[in-house]
Amino acid sequence: MFHRKGPTFFELARQALSSIERGYDLLAPKFEYTPFRTPDPVLKTAMAQVGAPGSIDRALDLCCGTGAVMRFLRPLCRQEVVGVDLSRGMLAEARRLLADAPGAAAITLVQANALELTYEAEFDVVTSFGAFGHILEEDEPRLVEVIARALRPGGRFVFVTAHPPSVLHPGYWMAKGFNAAMRVRNAIWKPTFVMYYLTFLVPRARELLEAQGFEVDVRDGLLPRPFSGYSIVVATKKNPAA
Repeated sequence: MFHRKGPTFFELARQALSSIERGYDLLAPKFEYTPFRTPDPVLKTAMAQVGAPGSIDRALDLCCGTGAVMRFLRPLCRQEVVGVDLSRGMLAEARRLLADAPGAAAITLVQANALELTYEAEFDVVTSFGAFGHILEEDEPRLVEVIARALRPGGRFVFVTAHPPSVLHPGYWMAKGFNAAMRVRNAIWKPTFVMYYLTFLVPRARELLEAQGFEVDVRDGLLPRPFSGYSIVVATKKNPAA
């Protein structure tokens, strides 16, 4: 559908009728050729907000998929970059694609549910790209708690999201229509497949992050076209001793 090496319509339909884990296991070998993979210009610009090469010790990428963000994170880390994903298939692709990634930091890939991680003050930076639609709204506070716990004081959570779109924008109604169809699908077909649009937008993200003791900096106008309408968010975990 999207690329001659990408998934067909029927392969995508099979994925959509599977669980999240099984669906992404099926999609993994062709994921790089879909629009669901965050484009490199977005990742490169966002990671430039983290700092210079070798400026941090350890980083964690949640829902890392095929490791696209980790390729840009690794040169920034002195010690280790960790990627976590629910799908074994996506992690296998990440392992293959990261074999020649620049940088010297260790690469660790972990199969786990991002909502169940127990890292304690181990990372300077946490990232997540293209995955918020897989987190139910009622689980978003739990995700932020996991991130806050994993970061050291002064550590940063870096991600890209958007401001709420106007109801006059066609994309708003397309997203709402997709979300409605997904809710119907999940009501009549098991296992459920969680994938929704217009989630974890700037106001909601700011509210949840500030409630967990983050200082939130929304940086607009940094991403190149056609992504210039999106925002890079850098949320810094406050030092309780400060």
